[in-house]
Amino acid sequence: MEALPIGVPARIIDVGDHGTAPYAGRLGDLGFVAGARIELLRRAPLGDPAVYRVRGYDICLRLAQARGIRVTTTL
Repeated sequence: MEALPIGVPARIIDVGDHGTAPYAGRLGDLGFVAGARIELLRRAPLGDPAVYRVRGYDICLRLAQARGIRVTTTL
């Protein structure tokens, strides 16, 4: 998910455990689940953290937290 371009809608494929294991449950509670639509809104000047819109909410994640979330731009 860290390579997702700004403003391009995508769909979450999987919330894996590649660096997200400690956060996986919390990310699910926040709406980061397979099938959810997501969009990158903006990044900090150095690229970390970034703000994503998922299920109508704007949520800020660090790169380490976003790294294990796989997405596809094929909706």
